Amino acid sequence: MRTVYVNGEYLPENEAKVSIFDRGFLMADGVYEVTSVLDGKLIDFAGHAKRLERSLSELDMPHPEVLPDLLEVHRELVRLNGIEEGMIYLQITRGAPDDRDFVFPDPETTTPTVVLFTQNKPGLANSPAAQKGIKVISIEDQRWARRDIKTVQLLFPSMGKMMAKAAGVDDAWMVEDGAVTEGTSNNAYIIKGNTIITRHLGNEILHGITRAAVLRFAKEAQMQVEERSFTIAEAQKADEAFITSASTFVMPVVEVDGVAVGTGTPGPVAARLREIYLDESRKAAV
Repeated sequence: MRTVYVNGEYLPENEAKVSIFDRGFLMADGVYEVTSVLDGKLIDFAGHAKRLERSLSELDMPHPEVLPDLLEVHRELVRLNGIEEGMIYLQITRGAPDDRDFVFPDPETTTPTVVLFTQNKPGLANSPAAQKGIKVISIEDQRWARRDIKTVQLLFPSMGKMMAKAAGVDDAWMVEDGAVTEGTSNNAYIIKGNTIITRHLGNEILHGITRAAVLRFAKEAQMQVEERSFTIAEAQKADEAFITSASTFVMPVVEVDGVAVGTGTPGPVAARLREIYLDESRKAAV
């Protein structure tokens, strides 16, 4: 049985409780982060912690007292649950006032709710999917306008995952005004020649921590990076395509809307980027 963290306490998962009045439950008034664990160490923790603080600030959400100690909390959960490869999920909500109300509760009387739990994922770095690549479909992006804030409003991405499943593929890329925004839980890329193309940062996409690291490594490897919108038609004509996220690292995409990308198999650039990312991230892990 897992040990989880709830508001300052380490508890068996079956003893963990959150109020029915918690605004994360009632209003999706919460933010989250997912940090991968490799070799028992945290990957890109500093980036996740920085983005978490930004998400809290963008929603005018009080910063919980535990915020400066989150690294120690993550490490303790890794230790208590014996995680060698896996993930740690962290969620902070605006807290649980005495009753349901659209108006934000008084931060002087309602403290944030902080929850963390681990997910054990042996073989995370050696995923079979990375060897064969994944297939995606395109769907209309129907999310709210502030996707740069990592909130727990994940209903439409979940619906997108189900659309992909119903279509017999692995995931979906969301499209707005004719251009790809991102995947349901990842950033999207195509490769043409020696150029990696991915959507520019803005309110339309999540500012991926893995995205930032991969693009930095790509530039260090003398690859060209172009941050701009691209279409599904461009993706279908690309040499390669891939996604990035904290849990998939760099994952090749071999088919878009039924059309093979490149040779229809994982290409050398995505494979190399995955190798570089895993090597460098392990070196810098905490």
